[in-house]
Amino acid sequence: MKTPTTTPLSPIIGNIDYWLTKTNQTAKLEKQATQLKFGTTSNSYSNIEVNDASLFQEVEGFGYTLTGGSAQVINTLSTTARKDLLQELFGQNENSISINYLRISIGASDLDASVFSYDDLPANQSDFNLDHFTLAQDSISLIPLLKEIIAINPNIKILGSPWSPPVWMKDNQSSIGGGLLQQYYPVYAQYFVKYIQAMKQNGIIIDAITPQNEPLHDGNNPSMYMTATQEGSFIKNYLGPAFNVAGIKTKIIIYDHNCDKPEYPLSILRDALANPFVAGSAFHLYYGDISALSQVHNEFPNKGLYFTEQWTSGNGNFGDDLKWHVKNIVIGSMRNWSKVALEWNLASDESYNPHTPGGCTSCQGAITIDNMVVRKNVSYYIIAHASKFVPVGSIRIGSSNVGNLYNVAFKTPTGKIVLIVLNDGNSVASFNIKYYGSGASTSLEPGGVGTYVW
Repeated sequence: MKTPTTTPLSPIIGNIDYWLTKTNQTAKLEKQATQLKFGTTSNSYSNIEVNDASLFQEVEGFGYTLTGGSAQVINTLSTTARKDLLQELFGQNENSISINYLRISIGASDLDASVFSYDDLPANQSDFNLDHFTLAQDSISLIPLLKEIIAINPNIKILGSPWSPPVWMKDNQSSIGGGLLQQYYPVYAQYFVKYIQAMKQNGIIIDAITPQNEPLHDGNNPSMYMTATQEGSFIKNYLGPAFNVAGIKTKIIIYDHNCDKPEYPLSILRDALANPFVAGSAFHLYYGDISALSQVHNEFPNKGLYFTEQWTSGNGNFGDDLKWHVKNIVIGSMRNWSKVALEWNLASDESYNPHTPGGCTSCQGAITIDNMVVRKNVSYYIIAHASKFVPVGSIRIGSSNVGNLYNVAFKTPTGKIVLIVLNDGNSVASFNIKYYGSGASTSLEPGGVGTYVW
């Protein structure tokens, strides 16, 4: 936690603009016509105290994974419809949700139409020099779409994660499971170097990578199993040195898996040789508790934390998903020191396609595109309640959780205060927003989410 050197003077406080989403979908990121007014409050409501003298981590962004499948589906839109959608998603105007962070797969994820790497070969062949390396598959849909996105937001941050290396590098010669053969550790390190350099030649800067998506889950297609010892060895002996030699500044972020195994990133961070190469640790929340991020932060406060994936099911319920994800992914990850909060895939079709054989068959995109019609799903609103209002460079500030009113607050680079509140209870909750002694009274329906800006 950062400690300010002086106590700021009491600011001139304006009225509060706020946006609501309700579980019954009668309001979805809807700006309220009447502002809340700060003043003297005399009631028995709970107080959410916002304190911008308490400073925590700097925010790097909110967003999604732009899977190859997401890119493919978005590219089915007409040119005009696609441009309008990208402006809404990535633009900076009042009608945009201003996504500022994307995760992409290095090679195929399970939400690509087929399995591929950047160096696929016939069986029993290898390519130690990576002479056959090519981004050809990504050049069909993903790279052109990324170029359009970067034209809208040149400062968007991009994280790359592989689901599997080329199968000829693996001990089972399969895209599913298996491990990286020791003899290919240096080759795989160069694979990352070539990827980052090739993307840069396309005008795409990869801000960070993780060495392996979900390294303890080897049943997906594609996937690979990688223990903490193996990942640490790969980083300290091969990947980190290869980046140094090539002059690559891309961050190396470890783990990229569930909150039930914080000992995985901790063991790598405790390795004196691996630690200097590591910028931070990435987490998902299919198992465990979001507080695992704070466990890692408490031991290594100088290393970043990144929440990089959580899916919503096509069989889910809007209200239940809204409440759980805002509580855990947006508010929870940020209150536990994460620099980013990312939901899973940005877009899918009405049948949750495309996906690989064996890939996720019910992963719902933040948007569904069905015969040129764009529908916004719950994940759109989960992220939009933060991304629209909290730009890169914002700082998380102090705010008090009270009863069932879970919340997180930020100060933006322009000095605005943003407070995101969830009513996790089963009845209407009335409360005061308190700031420098002034208060504003409001309420939230059960499961409702509000973003308050002043």
